Amino acid sequence: MIDKMTKYSFILLSGESEEFLSKLQELGLVDITRSVKPVDDESSAKLEKILKVTKAINILESLDLSKDEKCAEIEALAATTKIEGCKMQNTLEAQEKLDSLAAAINAARKEAEGLEPWGDYDMEAVKGLAQKGLQLHYYHISEKQFDLTWQADYALQEICRDKSGVWFVTVSKADEEYNFPVAELPAPLMSVNDAKAKVEELEAEVLVQKARLLCLRNNHLPHMREGLAKKTADLDRYLAAAVACDAAEGYICTFTGFAPTSEKAKLDEAFDSMGVLYLSDDASKEDNPPISLKNNRFVKMFEVLTDMYGRPTYDGFDPTPYISIFFMLFFAMCMGDAGYGLVLVAAGLLLGRVKSFASLSPLVTVLGVATFVVGFFFHTFFSIDISQWAWIQDLGLDKVMVPAKLAGYDGTMVVAIIVGIVHLCLAMIVKTIYATKNQGFMNSLSVWGWTLFLVGTVVVLAAGMALHLDSAIIKWTIIALGCIGAVGIFPLRNLHKNPLINIGGGLWETYNTATGVLGDVLSYLRLYALGLAGSMLGFAFNTLAVMTLGDGGFGWIPFILIALIGHVLNIAMAVLGAFVHPLRLNFLEFFKNSDYDGSGRNYNPLKK
Repeated sequence: MIDKMTKYSFILLSGESEEFLSKLQELGLVDITRSVKPVDDESSAKLEKILKVTKAINILESLDLSKDEKCAEIEALAATTKIEGCKMQNTLEAQEKLDSLAAAINAARKEAEGLEPWGDYDMEAVKGLAQKGLQLHYYHISEKQFDLTWQADYALQEICRDKSGVWFVTVSKADEEYNFPVAELPAPLMSVNDAKAKVEELEAEVLVQKARLLCLRNNHLPHMREGLAKKTADLDRYLAAAVACDAAEGYICTFTGFAPTSEKAKLDEAFDSMGVLYLSDDASKEDNPPISLKNNRFVKMFEVLTDMYGRPTYDGFDPTPYISIFFMLFFAMCMGDAGYGLVLVAAGLLLGRVKSFASLSPLVTVLGVATFVVGFFFHTFFSIDISQWAWIQDLGLDKVMVPAKLAGYDGTMVVAIIVGIVHLCLAMIVKTIYATKNQGFMNSLSVWGWTLFLVGTVVVLAAGMALHLDSAIIKWTIIALGCIGAVGIFPLRNLHKNPLINIGGGLWETYNTATGVLGDVLSYLRLYALGLAGSMLGFAFNTLAVMTLGDGGFGWIPFILIALIGHVLNIAMAVLGAFVHPLRLNFLEFFKNSDYDGSGRNYNPLKK
């Protein structure tokens, strides 16, 4: 649900604003309406510093040397490393050097590989030949191209032979014209040993920079995190101060803020003790207050899904309770396998032990439990039909499972359509309630007309089938609902407009609703299709695995491998589809038919 907000207006002397905002940060409850982007050069500089510190912290947090071959050497070097100056700057410089060293080492290794055929030699001796007027020429050709008669005509020395061909040099006088029937290579700038020494030098520098980062992580990371928190709070306070409205020729300034009404008594006491002049009143939609959602622990897990679309407006409704139920149900129907549900429960419990993923643990576990329950009713366990198991039938559990056929159609397909209709009917009811609340009954007759007709028709048909009512009673009841609804849909659509204009608008809306509702209902077939696809793919893997068993022997090894790898891949693909498509059904079908507006802004109080 949407937490009620109180609007506060503060009046202070200009010199008191900084101290006042600091006290608000200590309270951590008041959302001062402010920009989330820099407003001047100073705030831009503060934000740039925050981004750099954040980047440095991310570098240190992601540092993992456990798989490094020289981990022990790096740790020993880090123990003797001393960091001087700005820790953030040291981190960024070390990472930048590592990135440049990686490219340099790669180039140096390639250079060393290119020099390998020439072997080790004395560069000073080569220079000595040049001083005596002799010049070396370097060549590399295939063995087929190499002509042994060249040795009689040229001062030629073969260096080596390898798979790529023959490497050789010739000597000529520098002041004479020289021609050779093969294209010449550039002269090496160093020997292979010099090149290898260069690689070792660069690798040693890599160890120094890694030790530098390790030292920063071990000794300075907590301090950097504290500094980041202070810098972020400082920028937040600066942006809040920037929105102050000056009055009385700059002698006083005013602030506007919002806080949950449930905290009003605590805040009033705090403001009175500060001696600040303030006014408070219940917030309204026109004030554009921030939106704080107040839900129980179960529903709160799904608030992240609501925030992916956008928070509701202040006069709207919180869709999270509806999303929590239907997203969980849709996810379970898309997975549709009790065995996969158990895997998700195990994965959720394991995530709880990983600090960086601990927040996802409850959600994954709940989705796993839901998948297990729905998978049981769909009588599927790792793509095996458990309704045929003897102990299931002996306990009579197969009686509560979804039958293979309902009204002549696939049972799970019918369930998907029924769930979709219920979802859409709930959306229309929610739309009607909040339209009446915000616009009044007389101004929402059109919404009432459609809800009365569509939802009423679904209820009458369901009651008729459950109670075995006469078809004539059902027919005339639906006709009566349609006639009553038509009054609101057509002539009373808008009490402030001409009835003829209302009728025209009603006809256009009828066309859109008739086509839209049908398409929305059919969209829920994806729940059946995804569940069926996952089940059939899992069944295919099971069949392949069973085929490897044969008459005995070691056939169980490929059986386990195929079954394990196949179901792991199937679960991975199924989870992806089971996340995206239920999200779509909530964001498109439900939000559209409930007239949800997700343009609200998040509650972001000043805090330390």
